[in-house]
Amino acid sequence: MMKIQTAVTSFLTMILLLSGFVVKTQTNNSKMVYLLEIRQEIAPPVWLMTKKAFEEAEDSGADLLLIHMNTYGGMVQYADSISTRIMNSKVPTAVFIDNNAASAGAWISIACDSIYMRKGARIGAATVVNQDAEALPDKYQSYMRSSMRATAEAQGRDPNIAEAMVDPDVFIEGIIDSGKVLTFTTAEAIRFGYCEGMAETTDEAIRQYGFTDYRVKTLKLTVIDKIIGFLVLPVVSGILIMLIIGGIYFELQTPGIGFPLAAAVVGALLYFAPLYLQGLAEHWEILLFIIGVILLMVEIFAIPGFGVTGVLGITLIITGLILSMIGNVQFDFSGVKAGSVLISFSVVITAIFLALMLSYLLTIKIFGQSTFLFGQLSLATEQKAEKGYTIMDPGLQGMIGIEGIAHTMLRPAGKILIDDIQYDATAESGYIEKGEKVVVSGYENAQLIVRKG
Repeated sequence: MMKIQTAVTSFLTMILLLSGFVVKTQTNNSKMVYLLEIRQEIAPPVWLMTKKAFEEAEDSGADLLLIHMNTYGGMVQYADSISTRIMNSKVPTAVFIDNNAASAGAWISIACDSIYMRKGARIGAATVVNQDAEALPDKYQSYMRSSMRATAEAQGRDPNIAEAMVDPDVFIEGIIDSGKVLTFTTAEAIRFGYCEGMAETTDEAIRQYGFTDYRVKTLKLTVIDKIIGFLVLPVVSGILIMLIIGGIYFELQTPGIGFPLAAAVVGALLYFAPLYLQGLAEHWEILLFIIGVILLMVEIFAIPGFGVTGVLGITLIITGLILSMIGNVQFDFSGVKAGSVLISFSVVITAIFLALMLSYLLTIKIFGQSTFLFGQLSLATEQKAEKGYTIMDPGLQGMIGIEGIAHTMLRPAGKILIDDIQYDATAESGYIEKGEKVVVSGYENAQLIVRKG
């Protein structure tokens, strides 16, 4: 009896050990697939998502990074960055095209090792267009053609087909007639080597890739990631630049720590912080901007006229804003595309121009009215005689020694009140705050010269 029990116990133990061994073996052989969803316009947020996904996939030892794609395209420079990251990936890549991979989406898809498409999906139509869907000049198309060809060649696909997705003048017998931009259906893409198979879901795509025992990890964005993705959008960056420039403009109108300066500081923090966290803005680029602001203030408040210091300050401000948006590594710009520099330059210059125009109009049309809350930001533009405004008068020369009150801030020029009559005046030295007592010390160029009383 004891022998039978011992035999049964040994048998059960052996089964348990074998079961444990099998489970362990299956777990070790289970493949890890990292899933990245790209179902929106190719823009800065997608680029940030892509970088994070590839970093996590490589750090976790993923066996495959699968992109779930459904996009009509987007910004060329970010498609370039994403496709380059895919080509340099340590993890094998595949894309599942769920309906659309147009324009920038086609470029990204071709960069992947394997392509799987849903029935009825499309890939192609990669001509570079503007916001009105009009084709841009040939210099832009030339860059896109060469990029598509190079990507296709690197992945062993027909480069002529990739070029035909950009250029309507490319003719490929039996595939595309001249005068049309190429777009493949799923069946056509499979036939001509631009798709490894048809799949209806990501799971089907993974199984077609060859994985049967796998687990999927999906990229999860934190609230901070989403905020950063929003702040680095070109439109948002442009608004932040307008806030910075507008704040500086109004602060120069009313020297001293106040709301305009606070708005400019907040705008600068929201502009530079996301770019710094993403590795775009370097320390020295932010420093250029700060030095530029300092030089501009020195030119306005300390140096008469407007010369080299002011021009240098403006140049450094613009340079700092532009360089913070492009992906250079310290002082190495070899990997920076000309297109990204051009776009960054356009965003910054346009935002600065709009900020200055809006600030000027706001000052003249609204802030110039004395009844408005911020009317003191600018002087009244209408000077009526009945309100006491005067021009050059020989009698003014006899007012030396008379006391009055600063009606506006003198920086150094402004208005003073003497016996409830307004006069143009210039501070003898420094600045005189509104409401301070003044004494007329001289008369020159149709203006009274005053000092603090």
